[in-house]
Amino acid sequence: MMTITDLRGQTLSPSQLLALVPRASLDVGVAIEAATSIVDAVREHGVQALLDQAERFDRVRPEAIRVERSAILRAVDELDPLVREALTESIARVTASSRAQVPGEQVTHPAPGASIVQRWQPVSRAGVYVPGGKAVYPSSVVMNVVPAQVAGVAQIALASPAQAEFGGSVHPAILGAAGLLGIDEVYAMGGAGAIAALAYGVESIGLAPVQVITGPGNNYVAAAKRLVQGRVGIDAEAGATEILVIADDSADATLVAVDLISQAEHDEQASAILVTDSADFASAVDAEVARLSPLTASADRVRAALTGPQSTLVVVDDLAAAASFSNAYGPEHLEIQTADDDAVLGLIDDAGAIFVGAHTPVSLGDYLAGSNHILPTGGQARYSSGLGAFTFLRPQQIVRYEAEPLAAVAERLVALSGAEMLPAHGEAVSARLRRP
Repeated sequence: MMTITDLRGQTLSPSQLLALVPRASLDVGVAIEAATSIVDAVREHGVQALLDQAERFDRVRPEAIRVERSAILRAVDELDPLVREALTESIARVTASSRAQVPGEQVTHPAPGASIVQRWQPVSRAGVYVPGGKAVYPSSVVMNVVPAQVAGVAQIALASPAQAEFGGSVHPAILGAAGLLGIDEVYAMGGAGAIAALAYGVESIGLAPVQVITGPGNNYVAAAKRLVQGRVGIDAEAGATEILVIADDSADATLVAVDLISQAEHDEQASAILVTDSADFASAVDAEVARLSPLTASADRVRAALTGPQSTLVVVDDLAAAASFSNAYGPEHLEIQTADDDAVLGLIDDAGAIFVGAHTPVSLGDYLAGSNHILPTGGQARYSSGLGAFTFLRPQQIVRYEAEPLAAVAERLVALSGAEMLPAHGEAVSARLRRP
């Protein structure tokens, strides 16, 4: 069912590996042109553009973009008890792990009477995006909102696509999760238009611009985030989901297969990759994928993802080569299922989140591990991280010098300012030394 890529007997450089890694045929760059027109429409026409886009993409024209607080409270009351229990537990676990991401204030003293305070200051207003197209993600409400709250963000606006099934409002499960977290600023708007509205604001519906936008989405959402970056901060251009599994023949082929399928059900553009040092194991996983994937509720979507150019079974000479391939790929989700997981883990540098051992599937991280499931895709894990409390924090330096430590560095400072042909810099110090 899946293609097999045989890299045995080849010694590949990092750049050659980077050229070989599979990617979806539709990437963020391809989506830029379409996203640009959507973003521009929202900037120019505001709520009218959002309503037109909902009608075009979500097949419904909402009566109102902003969701009433009463609807949010009602959604909380109507949550399935077990779903509510799961969300409450997820909130507690993500809160605990997010608290560990907030650095404490640090003070250094370069000299007596001189201090530099390093503090981490939250943004005052954040916008979070929760997808709602092919699936519904109340768990993403938790993953977006909790780190922002832990960081100390005072205002959080949540956007999610309008749902035709619910009269153009946001899906009740998403509203219920928002309500559990005390979020009452919720907007029924999706896709690139929602990102534009959060970045630029829509005055007629009381939506003020935000400083940071976070949350997963499709390639058009990722493209819109690229377009507004600079006006606002973003977490990452998180596009279609990815899973890469490093496994040897000690692993269970059925478990690897169900993990590949679990991520493939997100989207036809989802990427699912196995890297193994055993050709027999690759064949066994392929057979299990072929057997199990037709049994899922989203079998057509799974088949499209697993047979697309972004998914493959890779056979390499050894697990060191497997780790090198993974580092070049920079997966959103990396699973390690081998006879010596820690040895392989020691070779890994680049991954959004790493799931170690046969009893740690990616789906655990999606819901109740306590880790955050909003992670970089498309190779961005090679240089950026997943979402955390730190996403909403800015390091600031607070500098205090008294007269004596200023005088102690004055001669050298004036020399440097002269060397840079910026003498007024030095004069700003010298002028202070001449005063009583």
